Amino acid sequence: MVFAFEKLTIIPVIKLWVGKTSGLENLPKKGAAIIAANHASYMDHLIIGAYLASYANRKFHFMSKKEHFDNFVKAAWHTYVGAIPVDREKGGDEALKIAVNFLRKGKLIVIHPEGTRTLTGKIQEARTGVARLALLSKVPVIPIGLIGTFYILPKGKYVPKFKRATMNIGKPMYFTEYYNKKINKKMLRDVTNRVMKEIAKLSNQKYEFD
Repeated sequence: MVFAFEKLTIIPVIKLWVGKTSGLENLPKKGAAIIAANHASYMDHLIIGAYLASYANRKFHFMSKKEHFDNFVKAAWHTYVGAIPVDREKGGDEALKIAVNFLRKGKLIVIHPEGTRTLTGKIQEARTGVARLALLSKVPVIPIGLIGTFYILPKGKYVPKFKRATMNIGKPMYFTEYYNKKINKKMLRDVTNRVMKEIAKLSNQKYEFD
């Protein structure tokens, strides 16, 4: 359940930066799922979290590079919101195990498959972490396309501009044809590309990294 404090303070403020939403009914109110979205701004997970809290009344865990835990203030915030530190130099295997364990317990994981914020506003080539999570946990992926967050708070900026973003939430994606099969590189890339193409469509972009 979401704390009343967050509903009365943080969430209404974050929603000021959102102009339109679609597909809210696709946010799961119970059960495990992977929420996968494009990544252009620190505003991305704040916006997603605000609607998961207010519409689905659920908390979530998101994947975040371990460097965010090196600074005391950042570490405190990321710990508070349930971030899972990812050591990219070691391939993120430990974070993957933690996330899969959470999913098996019926929790939500938010991930940005691109792994880092875009410097141009355009969608980037994704890593295969989202596919690994989906195939190991056998839970659906909910694709989200965010439009306009790059212009609110791009990488390198610290004060958000007051512009409105759009969030489009797609229908759950299942990959049952791969469940219980030995995972290989081709399978991971196929699942990743399918997820990213849906995210790109929802964010009015094209994914050009087949």
